[in-house]
Amino acid sequence: MPNENVRPPLRRAGLAAGVALLLMAQAGPATAAPARGGNVQQAMEQLARIPGVVGVVGGAYVDGRSIGLGSAGSRLLDGRGGRIPPDARFRIWSQTKQMVATVVLRLVEEGKLGVDDKLADLLPEVVEKDLVTRADEITVRQLLRHTSGIPDWYAGKPNPDGSEGEPSFDVFDFSTHYRPQDLVAWSRARPRTGEPGEKWSYSNTNHTLLGLIIERVTGHDLATELDTHLFGPLKMTKTYLMVKPPDGVKGPHGHGYYPDAGGRLRDVDRFNASLAGAGAGGVVSTAHDVSAFNRAFTQGKLLPPELQRILTDRLSDAPRPRGSDRSRCGDDFSITGGLAPGSVAMTFYSADGRRQLAVSFTLSVKPSAVELDMGKALETIFCPSP
Repeated sequence: MPNENVRPPLRRAGLAAGVALLLMAQAGPATAAPARGGNVQQAMEQLARIPGVVGVVGGAYVDGRSIGLGSAGSRLLDGRGGRIPPDARFRIWSQTKQMVATVVLRLVEEGKLGVDDKLADLLPEVVEKDLVTRADEITVRQLLRHTSGIPDWYAGKPNPDGSEGEPSFDVFDFSTHYRPQDLVAWSRARPRTGEPGEKWSYSNTNHTLLGLIIERVTGHDLATELDTHLFGPLKMTKTYLMVKPPDGVKGPHGHGYYPDAGGRLRDVDRFNASLAGAGAGGVVSTAHDVSAFNRAFTQGKLLPPELQRILTDRLSDAPRPRGSDRSRCGDDFSITGGLAPGSVAMTFYSADGRRQLAVSFTLSVKPSAVELDMGKALETIFCPSP
């Protein structure tokens, strides 16, 4: 690849527990992948030098086989706490959404609900408690594809320059338990973003509601259904769903930081689990486990094609992939990811699902203020110089 950096559009994505990032990045063909690791650690060290990064951990896989794990920077601010273990857990934020959506569509396949079922029929309480307008018109398909018009419970008031403002809640409230219904209620006073089915508009509320639908139609909590359909079958043994405080990241891991109103950096490692919105961004995983899910999904092993296309067919008004000229290695990667106060998580993957690079960054700046240049890291891992 020419010496151009591919930059995920983090500035536009802003702060959202479930904001999905999608872009095209360049790296090499599968034949260029090294037989063993070594370049992953080098790539992590490159990434740790980006201003605003406290620590980074990642792992790369080809056909389900690890070609290296790595970490760089430190677990805590100012070089404290040692290095993050390369196999550490991290919050995957918005990548939770694809997992929740997959469970919903597996339930559709089982005949437990339909993609055109109405929200009001599946969750009568959203009508009874006046939590969602037009609930009798909104379908499961629209929730899955962000075309419901339901406003986002997470997003705060935009800044004057049009960028995302502060979240709509207290970032440093680590203890209050908010139910998913409470989060949905926060969105009620905000203006709808469109008619049901009219246009694409990202909203964490959609997947908070999908998590509630899963629980209603199965009689089990969302964590159990994720385990049953995904984590167990795919041997994602270190993955779990955080639900409420004081749930956190188990085991040694990187801590992220966020400035308070006075500009003082505060540790947000205990970010309120219930504010991840459960179905919108509550999963904790590892590079190995999130890559296993991505590989199975991309290769069509979790859903029949007609259901998978509900999630993969791009709407004309949805954000388009972006990237640079083709690399010297001549191959493309896509990315799914998410961010919230203190961290960003991304999984890069090839179109055939054979290769993944899963990375988590912990930060000392707002996520909207960091530019994560991933092109060189992908090149280092998947198409190293001779």
